[in-house]
Amino acid sequence: MNLLNSLAADLEIYFTPFNLIVGFIACVLAALMGTALAKKQAQTYAGQGRGESLMGTANDGHLPHVNYVDYGDMRFLHLGTPWVQGSMKLSQPFEIHLEYVQRMMGWLLFVELNQVSHLHAMQLGLGAASLTKFCHRHLGIRTTAIELNPQVIAACKLWFNLPEDTAQLKVVQADAAEVASSDEWRGKIDALQVDLYDQEAARPVMDSDVFYANCRQLLTPNGCMAVNLYGRNANVAHSIQKIAHVFGKESLWTFKPTSAGNTVVLAFYQPRTLNKDALRLQAQAIQKRWPIPATKWLKTLSRFDTP
Repeated sequence: MNLLNSLAADLEIYFTPFNLIVGFIACVLAALMGTALAKKQAQTYAGQGRGESLMGTANDGHLPHVNYVDYGDMRFLHLGTPWVQGSMKLSQPFEIHLEYVQRMMGWLLFVELNQVSHLHAMQLGLGAASLTKFCHRHLGIRTTAIELNPQVIAACKLWFNLPEDTAQLKVVQADAAEVASSDEWRGKIDALQVDLYDQEAARPVMDSDVFYANCRQLLTPNGCMAVNLYGRNANVAHSIQKIAHVFGKESLWTFKPTSAGNTVVLAFYQPRTLNKDALRLQAQAIQKRWPIPATKWLKTLSRFDTP
């Protein structure tokens, strides 16, 4: 108590018995609230509370279960763990609100906007279908999404407003690595968006030179691959070097990491160059057409330069 009084005097703070009692009660209440919140979160991720869970079937038992959690206006997709695999704003289900996902639309800076509806976008990894829905609903572009886990596909249709397949929209249950290495889509994709993570989200599940080389072969001559690099065990610099080795460093543009730690890389089949004025005008035009903050991209996007 003498030490506490000495410290209080140094800080010109004076404790009374009443202050100490109130402080003790506040600490107890905080501890109880923390325990209650932790218990609630644990129940939620177990499929209880403010969310639901899809149970796996016999033929996909090796894949993680899928559940969602609602917090206010936000709905988050999980694969049975606390790691977020995607999200949706309930009041705006067809817009992209996560910053890194918005940046994966950065390829729009380098295309003729009047021709966008004639292009073909592909997502490797469906997540909460944010990119798939935006490309289909807002851009009116032919869109193909590849997802390994059938539960994720079902969850997106049930909980995340993913439309049923049409002539312009296809969601295919398949392995992304097999799709990238097959001849079916070779040379046909104008915008390839790669966001592949397992339930732990520790590192990209596909991150080899061979995989990136196969991705490049999917692209049209003017095509672009946008890839999300993230994870506590990821080596982002090493991943970028692999992409640069395959595409050529002159064909890469990179965003600075988001506050959450996501680094988005744009890799073009052929080198693309635009000056600052052209990029600014293009970003403004994008923002007028579609609900996406393209002008913000210019503050964090630059040509890749190997150290």
